[in-house]
Amino acid sequence: MLKVIRFTTAGESHGKGMTVILEGIPAGLPLRSGDIAAELGRRQLGHGRGERMRIETDVGEILSGVRLGETLGSPVAIWIRNRDFANWEVAMSADPVPEADDEALRRVFLPRPGHADLVGLLKYDRRDVRDVLERASARETAARVAAGSIAKRLLAEFGVSVGSHVTRIGDVEAVSPDPLPSELNLKADASPVRCLDRAAESRMVEAIEAARAAGDTLGGVFEVVGRGLPVGLGTFVSWEGRLDGRLAGALMSIQAMKGMEVGMGFRAAASRGSQVHDEIERDESAPRAGGYLRRRNNAGGLEGGSTTGEPLVVRAAMKPLSTLMRPLDSVDVRTGEPAGAVTERSDVCAVPAAAVVGEAMVALVLADAMRDKFGGDSLEEMRANYEGYLDRVNRRWTDRDESSS
Repeated sequence: MLKVIRFTTAGESHGKGMTVILEGIPAGLPLRSGDIAAELGRRQLGHGRGERMRIETDVGEILSGVRLGETLGSPVAIWIRNRDFANWEVAMSADPVPEADDEALRRVFLPRPGHADLVGLLKYDRRDVRDVLERASARETAARVAAGSIAKRLLAEFGVSVGSHVTRIGDVEAVSPDPLPSELNLKADASPVRCLDRAAESRMVEAIEAARAAGDTLGGVFEVVGRGLPVGLGTFVSWEGRLDGRLAGALMSIQAMKGMEVGMGFRAAASRGSQVHDEIERDESAPRAGGYLRRRNNAGGLEGGSTTGEPLVVRAAMKPLSTLMRPLDSVDVRTGEPAGAVTERSDVCAVPAAAVVGEAMVALVLADAMRDKFGGDSLEEMRANYEGYLDRVNRRWTDRDESSS
């Protein structure tokens, strides 16, 4: 299935910066540099982040595709400068530096368990792990968040919002409020771990500090919620068009993710059908859902690979970060001898930040699904198609009543 909205990123963690090129955004979308900077700032939030968050203040510079505050319909290119590059100019030089030794080039020969270091070294036939870890780094997600900020702006034009919150860090699990707050990100961002359960929040902070003291790291789980979606995004007719599959691929592509679920998720496997499936009733006050209502939302807003009009609810599980201050056992790739893994500057816990990246990836998938469904080279054309679709979906009852009279 050809994507309408697609993006590609380029750049290394300690290189000059990160670049993203985003295609498929319709012309006429209002966009400001501040929209991108705000989301990049949210990605740097969270208790447990490392020193780099004090070094870098990410600001996305729009290089193309936007003029006078509106998109042009052409590819949007964004540049995010790495302010720490001044300290890495020799090590990350694009040209050879024959006079530089291993220390100056910051070569790495001790791969980290759990990281792309060793598999990347073998796959790409490299000798220096630096050639792998720079691109494999989660620094790349800054470019994704920049692209996602534009997808969010497009979704907002149709009343769709995407937010997130952390539900677990380590063995500390939060009790999420029901219903979730309407201003989900506003509430979550006010927490140092982006958690809505204040009692769990304090225990999460304590767990992070305990891991820091032990030279260890922690993972966790975050939840992304999309609200205001119309019924019928995605499809059941082909595997690549199913929205649940596209969302799973997007979330699992984020560095360090090890699991994903929709709605009730894995709990559904241990329950009976009567406890799982969402009963349906007629509700004329729900036009985005075609005039229907689910009495609960165990399905997480997806049935048969398509949106139902209920809130989209997905979760992703993040493993503990691979860089430990008390490194695990590894092997020196020069000699084959046992050695401790390399210690790079890293976070203790990045689950709060990963949730913001999750928002970006979900927003990009949803924006693509909206463009696929409603088309349009301009925002106004897309809006007209969207409104016509909802009108048709909701006239089904009126047409039926008129035909039967």
